Amino acid sequence: MQIQIDKLIRSKRRTIALIVERDGTFTVRAPLRVPQAEIDSFIQQKTDWITRTREKIKSAQPVLKKQYAGGETFLFLGSPFELKLVERQKLALQFNDGFTLSQSARERGEAYFVHWYKERAFEIISERVREYSQRHGFTPSQVKISSAKTRWGSCSSTGTLNFTWRLVMAPLEVIDYVVAHELAHLRVKNHSRKFWKLVETICPDYKRHRKWLRENGERLSL
Repeated sequence: MQIQIDKLIRSKRRTIALIVERDGTFTVRAPLRVPQAEIDSFIQQKTDWITRTREKIKSAQPVLKKQYAGGETFLFLGSPFELKLVERQKLALQFNDGFTLSQSARERGEAYFVHWYKERAFEIISERVREYSQRHGFTPSQVKISSAKTRWGSCSSTGTLNFTWRLVMAPLEVIDYVVAHELAHLRVKNHSRKFWKLVETICPDYKRHRKWLRENGERLSL
């Protein structure tokens, strides 16, 4: 079965990565000089996984886009919190055991929520990176928060760890797994057995948290 590549991205990475996007399109990230034949061979080996992933995406119930109306719920650290609309308040969006949004800010509700999530994500994820780095002897150069839609995290060749703000919607133990995953890439660039053994050393229950992300990742959106 021939798998069509919708997007091929070459960079200074060391390994080939296959990504089935949420709309079913297929993206390949590959090192600059790897031959196309090697990419095609790797895709052929992963044909069953690509097909299963696409079928799972197709059969999944669509996640309704938020309307920023009173009574809607928004995830934070794995728990749903109700949104209430108010006439006026000091900040357009506030959180205190639930979200409150000014009526006048509702049209820009998504922008306010994204800003709030990004700030919380940087605070929480930076703290988790510091804790695990100190505990296991890692020295990442910095932590950045991105708006990536299909990748929970990444590790650059310069030691920068990137995490999508959507991750802060997940339970803390799931965040810890993604932190462990990217920290492990500071020492092992690929996804070999050595890599997963290192992840397990940092996060012993990583398989359960990885499964949670696969099954619930679609819900971490606005």
